Amino acid sequence: MIHLLCLLVFLTLGLTAKAQESIVLGLSQDEVAITASFTGSEILIFGAIRRETPAPANSELGVIIAVAGPNAPAAVRRKERVAGLWVNSETVNMDIAPSFYAVATSAPLDEVLLPLENYQHAVSADRIVRAEGQTAFDSNEFTEAFIRLKERNRLFQVIENAVIIDQDTLFHTSISLPSNLTEGNYRTRIFLTRNGQVVDHFDTIIPVFKVGIERWLYNLSQSYAALYGLLSLVIAVVAGWAANAAFAALRR
Repeated sequence: MIHLLCLLVFLTLGLTAKAQESIVLGLSQDEVAITASFTGSEILIFGAIRRETPAPANSELGVIIAVAGPNAPAAVRRKERVAGLWVNSETVNMDIAPSFYAVATSAPLDEVLLPLENYQHAVSADRIVRAEGQTAFDSNEFTEAFIRLKERNRLFQVIENAVIIDQDTLFHTSISLPSNLTEGNYRTRIFLTRNGQVVDHFDTIIPVFKVGIERWLYNLSQSYAALYGLLSLVIAVVAGWAANAAFAALRR
C-alpha cells in the first residue's frame, strides 16, 4: 500500500512539473484558400509559453513545429537493369505518406529532441512515414527513398534554427506552403522541450481547400468525369481556333 501511495505521489509530481510550462498558440491565418492564381502561401506560427512557476534553471528550452498535409496514396518502385532495359522489379506501397511535411526547430533537431521522444511523438519524417508492413522502429530503404524524393520536390522540409525564441517566453516561425498543395486538413503540432524531453505539446488543424473556379472544376471532375472531359475538349478546341484566328488577323 505504501509503495502504491509513493508511486501515485511520484506520478502526480511528474504531471505537475510538466504542467508548469504550457503552449499558447497563434496563427497568422487559420485556413488556406487555393484559387486559380494560387502560387503558394506562408503561414506565420507564433505563440507564448505560459508558466506556473519561474523557468527551470540549467535546462535548455526547445520549440519544434511540425506541419503535415493529408495522407495521399504513394508507391515506391525499385528499378533493375534486365537485358539492357530498366524495369520495375519491386513495388512497396506507403501506408502512411503525408502529401506535405515540414519541421521547423529552434536548434538542430537532434539537440532539442531525444531519440526516444522522437519515436514516441513521431516528429522526424522517417518516424511519420510508414511503408507497407513496416513498424515504428523499422528502417526501410523504400521509406528513405520516398523521403528523398519528397525532399527533392520541396514537399518535405526540415528547417533547423528557424523558430525564434525571445526571452524564453515568446516564439515564432514561418512555414512556406508550395503551390502544388493537396486539399485537406493540415495538422500542425508544436512541441515544447527541456533538455530534449517533451514537456508540453499543442495540436491544431489548418484547412486547405479550393475556392471559386478551382472548386467548381474539382467538383465537376470528381462527380461528372465524362462532362469534365468533354468540357476540357471543347475549351481546347475553342482556344486553338481563337489562337489561329488571331494569327490570321495579324498576317493581314
